[in-house]
Amino acid sequence: MSVLHDHRCWAFESTADFRARAREFLRDGLARGRQVWYVAPGDPALDGLDDAFRTGAARTVSLDEACPAGAVVDPDAQARNYALATEAALAAGYTGLRVAADWTPLVTTPGQLDALVRYEHAVDRYAAARPFSAMCGYDRGRVGDEVVARVASMHPATNADPGFRLFGSASASAALAGELDLSTEELLVEALRRADPPTVDGNLVLDVSGLRFADHRSLTRLAEHAANRGATLVLRDPSPAVSRLVEVLGLSTVRVEGAA
Repeated sequence: MSVLHDHRCWAFESTADFRARAREFLRDGLARGRQVWYVAPGDPALDGLDDAFRTGAARTVSLDEACPAGAVVDPDAQARNYALATEAALAAGYTGLRVAADWTPLVTTPGQLDALVRYEHAVDRYAAARPFSAMCGYDRGRVGDEVVARVASMHPATNADPGFRLFGSASASAALAGELDLSTEELLVEALRRADPPTVDGNLVLDVSGLRFADHRSLTRLAEHAANRGATLVLRDPSPAVSRLVEVLGLSTVRVEGAA
């Protein structure tokens, strides 16, 4: 069964709301011995963590300096930067790194959105294996529900329900949870393209222990994605209903296996 790591998508209605959630999230990180960062546009400030800021256990990062207005992030480089920061925190004696970041300005154009969603999955794969956790905030009023659904679908936890979530796994190519039906088909195809989960020894292994429902079209799309990469789709730990549907459809490029 997939173990959820702490990488959250938080769709917020006001900056004050996100700051309050970020403060709570970062305080919990400090209690766990993490170094914590607050990343936001402009000159970010977060009260209530004064002692941590004085000791260096907490820091603020201006999104404007890290990613200027209109910038398109390099997904792999951005994920690598957070991996290096996590390892530096460990070397400094912390138990890991926890980040609360308002990414809203980085998803305002289609090109930005595509890159940022790729980054979200790349860093999520890292978070599944290492002591990195994050809360990624998006202003729903500025970006809209469709953008929120696209970023939320790449997180193991979210306060916005995109129908399904495709996220990193330490023991599989990726994990898939929630429900797949006609309403999520387009989003699923997009998510698979952007995440492009790695294949190993000719297999694309998806931990589907958290997948409550999948219709025949969605299973076909999953199989097609794997086949286009020359791989067999392996559904690990599926529900009885999903297992039966694979059998009924007779998908020759799909294999079902029990929990690892």
